[in-house]
Amino acid sequence: MSVDSDLLKTLMNINGNSSLKYTLYLNDQSYSLDDVVIENSPTPVNAPTTRGGVYFSDTFAYKVKGIVHDLSVIPLLSKTMLGPNTDFGEIKIKTDVDLNGQKKNLTLYTNLTNSIQHPDQIELNMILIKLESD
Repeated sequence: MSVDSDLLKTLMNINGNSSLKYTLYLNDQSYSLDDVVIENSPTPVNAPTTRGGVYFSDTFAYKVKGIVHDLSVIPLLSKTMLGPNTDFGEIKIKTDVDLNGQKKNLTLYTNLTNSIQHPDQIELNMILIKLESD
């Protein structure tokens, strides 16, 4: 994972104290990502390991959860899901934060671990793999 831990902690703090606007980008289309939560939580492995020979998993991971209300995103998600796919795409999420009086554009790169579909929304659970700032 390529993440500036100080920047990530700052983002998590700002996100926990205020409502940031997030936009999810997939196949050159953009979707509003609402109710975003970023947390460091355990994974279902006892030791760092390569899962299925495809991707690396540590015992803890930064997880990103959010809701998309535009259900047209659903067909685009199948290629991004970790699990049965050996080739999975990254999901790019962008937000802007105020750091020390300066606006910073942040880009989070994630892998989708699962999704829960409801009649009017889809909840996405992702693992953060990279964080960049402009």
